[in-house]
Amino acid sequence: MKSNPVGWFEIYVQDMPRAKAFYEAVFQGALEELKNPDPSGFPDMEMWAFPMSMEESGAAGALVKMAGCPSGGSTLVYFSCEDCSVEAARAAAHGGEIFKGKMSIGGYGFIAMVVDTEGNMIGLHSMQ
Repeated sequence: MKSNPVGWFEIYVQDMPRAKAFYEAVFQGALEELKNPDPSGFPDMEMWAFPMSMEESGAAGALVKMAGCPSGGSTLVYFSCEDCSVEAARAAAHGGEIFKGKMSIGGYGFIAMVVDTEGNMIGLHSMQ
């Protein structure tokens, strides 16, 4: 298996304006609307991408609203942060919930886990 095996992620949501506002507030950046890749097959699909760069390491991904795909799923995505406690606090301040506050994972840094406004749990990782 190659390093950085995750190439893309999708976080399924039911209320896109609420979810978009949550993630933009927590990570203090704008999401970019993506064109529906299959309008005939999924006419109501809506996608908003997190900032991405083909020159940087790590995985890109998006919030997705699509009929039949419930939010609150079982996939856990970890976002890289300078200090994961900062983003965890922002999550709580913007309608989310801290599931597990900042904790050490030894030589691999620190993690926190939060639940977004759609019921999805996400991870936050930092080296400090």
